[in-house]
This record gives sequence, structure tokens and C-alpha cells, in this order.
Amino acid sequence: MKQNAIVQLFVYGSLRSGFHSDAYHYVSKYFTLVGNARAKGLLVDMGDYPVAVPTSEDKYIIGELYEIKHREAFDFAIAQLDDYEGVNVEGNETQLYHRTVEDILVNNESVKAWVYWYSGEIANKPIVASGDVMQYIEEKKNR
Repeated sequence: MKQNAIVQLFVYGSLRSGFHSDAYHYVSKYFTLVGNARAKGLLVDMGDYPVAVPTSEDKYIIGELYEIKHREAFDFAIAQLDDYEGVNVEGNETQLYHRTVEDILVNNESVKAWVYWYSGEIANKPIVASGDVMQYIEEKKNR
């Protein structure tokens, strides 16, 4: 399967609908929500915010699966999200995230979708057991 044939996107953080952020409004302009989904990964507490990294363990992060509304707009739309996520860097900038194709579980089936993973160091950082950024934020507010 060619990677450019994959027009689905799994989001777990600020791109999720519950954030109502400018970034989410961008996602909702170009993508249609397929449904709640999960991806094999670890959610890590960086202190001010959580990040996700892939894992081979049987651990999952919670999020949403989206599909592009118009296939011909995918390259443009994903390039904008790459910029937002800090995938494309210049000079001495540090790449914040990288994007890979992963198996995503949605509606009891597995589909291929793009996922943004954190590129930085996570050593000695606590794992967020729920794997859910929204739950993590709610728990931090209530501390």
C-alpha cells in the first residue's frame, strides 16, 4: 500500500474535538470524524503537557480517527498539520514530532492512519495510565 494512499489521521491531543482549539477547527475543516479510536502507544506526562510515543507493548492511547473530506486536498492539509506539530524544521530547530502510518483500532476493526509521535526524550517521565489526554487534563485541573 502506498503511503500517500492513506488519507486517515489519528489524533489524541490538541487536534481532538474536545479541545476546541484553532488546530482542531482546522482539522474539522479538512477532515471528517470517523469515530473514537485507539492506537498502540504510551502517553507520557512531560509536566506541562502529555506526549505520545509508539510502543510494542499492549498499551493504547485514546483518540479520534479522521478521514480527509476531499482526497485532492490531503497533501495540503497534512502539510499544514506537519507545520503545526513541528515536523518540518529549519536550521538549528529541533523536530518536536514525526508522523508515521500505524494500525488504528476503530469500531472493532483495524485501519491504517497517520499518527504524530513525540520525537524528544521521555526517559524517567511518568506514563499516563489511562492513555487519554482529555482525562489527563481533567485530572490535573482537579488536583
